Amino acid sequence: MEEEIHYSTVVFKDVGAAPKEKKEDPTIYSEVKPSGAASTVPTDGEAAACSHFHLLAVCLGILCVLLVASIGAIIYFSVVMIEQKANLSELAAENEQLIKERNILELEMEHLNRVTYNLNWTLSIILGFNSFPVHDYCPDKVCQPCLKDWIQFEEKCYLFYNEKSPWKTWQASQKYCRNIAADLVVIDSLHEQEFISNHTEYYFDNYHGYWLGLRKKENKDWVWIDGRNDTLGYWIRESLGQSGCCGLMIPGRNLTASWDPANCVMQNKFICESNVLIRSN
Repeated sequence: MEEEIHYSTVVFKDVGAAPKEKKEDPTIYSEVKPSGAASTVPTDGEAAACSHFHLLAVCLGILCVLLVASIGAIIYFSVVMIEQKANLSELAAENEQLIKERNILELEMEHLNRVTYNLNWTLSIILGFNSFPVHDYCPDKVCQPCLKDWIQFEEKCYLFYNEKSPWKTWQASQKYCRNIAADLVVIDSLHEQEFISNHTEYYFDNYHGYWLGLRKKENKDWVWIDGRNDTLGYWIRESLGQSGCCGLMIPGRNLTASWDPANCVMQNKFICESNVLIRSN
């Protein structure tokens, strides 16, 4: 729609003009006023409101961008954390499996070490014989820890010599044991003392017993045949009317008071002791 244009005329008259001068035509100025032009110019309030709205729109845009970026970052880090958690779970499972395998290998190594030690043990027993009695230790090709007629207790084998008289002196008894790769018994504990006491019996009289691998050294200290000093001291409290430098166990006595110092040339039964041929794994 075209705007309507209104024209106005302004006339300037010269009042009191000089009579001599020529009267000039009045000047007419025309002004064009567009209709409704005043309504297109914004006021100060409208400008402020427009500026505020523009700023608000910009802020909302920035917030949207930041929100979208934050959501993207959260999603990204969530995915990364899930992947890392999955990787850690896999590593934990692999580590647990490795630990199990290591434990199995350690058990197998421990078993192999015991087997090796026991084989070396058996070899040392065999080498202790001048002529190893294979058929006595391994009848029907099955080896036993102890020889026939010997009694096993823990990792030792014991022979209780119970032959009829004549019996043997302390030195003859030790020689007999040595000939079969053994020694007179060495008692290491009350438990072993109890075992030996349970397998000895009274014979002949109250003064006879079983020779032990115990002897007085230089008439001073009691020393076992393996070189160790005696620390148990299971001696009979009262005197039996005999004295000497060799240790004798009297059967039927109190468990911790059954040893008697006897003359080494006295003839008695005796106890031989040796290591088992085969140790359990």
